Amino acid sequence: MNQARMHEPRELHLSLTIDEANLVLEAVGNLPFHRVFGLVAKIQQQASQQLNPGGNEPARMGDGR
Repeated sequence: MNQARMHEPRELHLSLTIDEANLVLEAVGNLPFHRVFGLVAKIQQQASQQLNPGGNEPARMGDGR
């Protein structure tokens, strides 16, 4: 197998309800910030694109805490 291909990150496409995504974010939020800030941003960005596809204002997830 090609060495370059072995190091390419593979992506998963998950289908979650908003409540499930919020639960994942809540759990990840208990980990050290430096380990999870990129993941949290990626989840929020993808959710915003799906929940507000043509709008300018980001979609809000969570309970506002």
